[in-house]
Amino acid sequence: MMLDETDRRILNRIQTRFPIAPRPYAVIAEDLGLTENGVMSRIKRLKEKDVIRRIGGNFVPEKVGFVSTLCAARVPETAIEHFAEVVNSYPGVTHNYQRDNTYNIWFTFIAPSMAEIEENLEKIKQQTGVSPILNMPATRVFKIRAKFEL
Repeated sequence: MMLDETDRRILNRIQTRFPIAPRPYAVIAEDLGLTENGVMSRIKRLKEKDVIRRIGGNFVPEKVGFVSTLCAARVPETAIEHFAEVVNSYPGVTHNYQRDNTYNIWFTFIAPSMAEIEENLEKIKQQTGVSPILNMPATRVFKIRAKFEL
């Protein structure tokens, strides 16, 4: 899909500082010199074309009393789809990727406690037959600001 200049301006604007307002798209439209309906229809199209995956808040798990971890598993090629489906069924999974590596599936898991994550990883092992699943909680976070200028 080709992005035009207006699409790029909208995407650049919505990546950070999304307006907390009764009509956030009207605020964005005003910032960009566009109409609210125009912004909303372009965002809808970009979501339908999978350019935008989701619009929502991000939070630092530790600041709201949660913990997070990075997990990795060696999944046989024939079981990848099933494994991904099972993993993705857990609400605390935020990302799930296939990688070209011995450990070929990597996912992040957020939950109120490490005990809950460990419990869920055991359930995933039982549901899929895949073991071990590495549980690698961060020991130090180096936060970067992920904004991509288009």
